[in-house]
Amino acid sequence: MDEVGQLLMLQSGVISRGQLLAQGVTAGAIERHLRRREPVRILPGVFLEHGGEPTWIQRAWAMVLNYAPAALTGMSALRAVAGPGWRQHCDEGPIHVAVDVSRTVRRVAGSRVDRMTALEENVLWNASPPRVRPEVAGIVVAAAAEGELRRISVLADLCQSRRTTTDRLLAALDSRPRVRGRNWLRSVLIDVRDGTCSVLEHGYLTRVERPHGLPIGTRQEGSITTQGHVLRDVVYRAYGRIVELDGRLFHDTAGQRDADLDRDLDAAVAGQATVRLGWGQVFDRPCRTTGRLAVLLQRGGWEGSPISCGLGCAI
Repeated sequence: MDEVGQLLMLQSGVISRGQLLAQGVTAGAIERHLRRREPVRILPGVFLEHGGEPTWIQRAWAMVLNYAPAALTGMSALRAVAGPGWRQHCDEGPIHVAVDVSRTVRRVAGSRVDRMTALEENVLWNASPPRVRPEVAGIVVAAAAEGELRRISVLADLCQSRRTTTDRLLAALDSRPRVRGRNWLRSVLIDVRDGTCSVLEHGYLTRVERPHGLPIGTRQEGSITTQGHVLRDVVYRAYGRIVELDGRLFHDTAGQRDADLDRDLDAAVAGQATVRLGWGQVFDRPCRTTGRLAVLLQRGGWEGSPISCGLGCAI
């Protein structure tokens, strides 16, 4: 196979004018092929070997070649790693491309351009198409996402899929001087790495319990169960209720899930009903969560009532 054919195969059927000229194809020959629509121009100086609708990967290659030297970044970099059908990505959206911070480029329709420092070190140039490292892309996406639950979801997907590690994400966070919500992102990443729920516990206190006037529970109370000594996240002993805050963004094994259920069963035997709350209940729907917890506490003997935390509260 000739060099042009190899490039077309490597680049999903997309090639640039500069690449053709470098392989000895004359400008006149390129124009003759274009008149026969073999290949088809899809961007200025970028061609597709067929006349059909380009796929997402072909659009991605076209943008990378258009801005070369460039690489996919943000959601586009994560989409390239995840492959087609990734639930968090809309393939009809713009292609996100990173170029060196020293460059000024003219943006073409269908793209978003990020001028990035240390581009050379942060890109996997041998990937197809070239893309920034997953941990760098993950930080970019998480920092730009609207809503804490969405940011957590991005980090959770990356870690659960084993595309990167929390330590690499933390290093990528440290390497970027300006990141929105840096301290919060760091707390969540440490939470993921250590398997603790400190961020979630703090969120429960400041978003659910305290602003809505719920009784103050006992934190990290020790308990003897069939599994030995365990710590309960929040205990409302007077009302026979336990709140377990599941800060893990995924269960590592079926055995861990089984252990959780066993703990809940032990609590029920001891006369204490367990409620398990996750990120969505605490950060996304705290007022709605409070209303339902209040009913459970009242059934256990609490004589108080929850209060509104402010305008728009569901209480």
